[in-house]
Amino acid sequence: MAPIDHCVSPMTSAATIACHSGSFHADDTVGVAVLMSLNPDAALVRTRDRDRVSRADFAVDVGGQWDPSCGRFDHHQRGFDGRRPDGTLYASAGLVWSAHGRDFVAAIAGSTTDAATVAQVADEIDDEFVIHVDRADTGESHGAPGSFGYSAMVAQFNATWLEGGLEGERADAEHASFLAIVRFTQQLLQRMVHRKLARAAAVSRVRASRRLEGGRLLVLDQGMPWQETVLREMPDVLIVLFPDDGTNHWVIRTVPIESGSFDAKLDLPAAWAGLRDQELAAASGVADARFVHNNLFIGGAYSFEAALAMARAALEVPQAAAAGQKA
Repeated sequence: MAPIDHCVSPMTSAATIACHSGSFHADDTVGVAVLMSLNPDAALVRTRDRDRVSRADFAVDVGGQWDPSCGRFDHHQRGFDGRRPDGTLYASAGLVWSAHGRDFVAAIAGSTTDAATVAQVADEIDDEFVIHVDRADTGESHGAPGSFGYSAMVAQFNATWLEGGLEGERADAEHASFLAIVRFTQQLLQRMVHRKLARAAAVSRVRASRRLEGGRLLVLDQGMPWQETVLREMPDVLIVLFPDDGTNHWVIRTVPIESGSFDAKLDLPAAWAGLRDQELAAASGVADARFVHNNLFIGGAYSFEAALAMARAALEVPQAAAAGQKA
């Protein structure tokens, strides 16, 4: 394709976003979702016509050019070798995110969020989501086994060979399906940003929270992300207490041996496993005890005082006899 003669400033008020027609994929869906979020009045054109692509303000996964300054985000051209610092090849999702991911995060975070946090969130979303979309598109790896995972789910919304119809009807149906997936992807990315901003905001609150029982028990005044901070900075903490959202109940949560694991540094007492209410009260000696999970990593109480009593009882179990004590 011949070089495109004009460049436009990104995020114009009435932009046109072009992507290829026909079957759509996860990488063009993500790229278009990001650009449409930043350009809410933009018109979407799904085409392979070279002239229409060249006139568009942005071209995603079509057009044979990678030039962020001109809004060009294709990776199919001969000789393309755009890669992340770790060597992972870009697809169009990653090309758009590398140019506009921080803009996307900043638009949601608002002006009170510092640039370092914005950059951190954008990088985390690339590491945890966008890079896998790229890998699935370029063939470096499967996004997930079978029909599981974002890329595989997007593929389900393409028409099958049995869903024919006239050419115009099929194109209209494809366009409607593509827009539906774009809207979902916008919401998905927005929720990723909100959750990561919330996690970043929780760090200082977790650090300032009360430590009891010689530093082995952490008490939070609200449910919030705590695992990463505790694992990184508080090696003595074995149990965390926090209020159950929307109720007067309290949660007793053991600290995992590593982030995301259900294996705990110290399990709740084995005699409590799977018990609730009166049975648990009898076994634990705590009248307001509510429940303990069969796997002993989490429990609940009807009051803070009961949660504290359960936590203290769990901490008093001799380490050699504690069912879940990990070396």
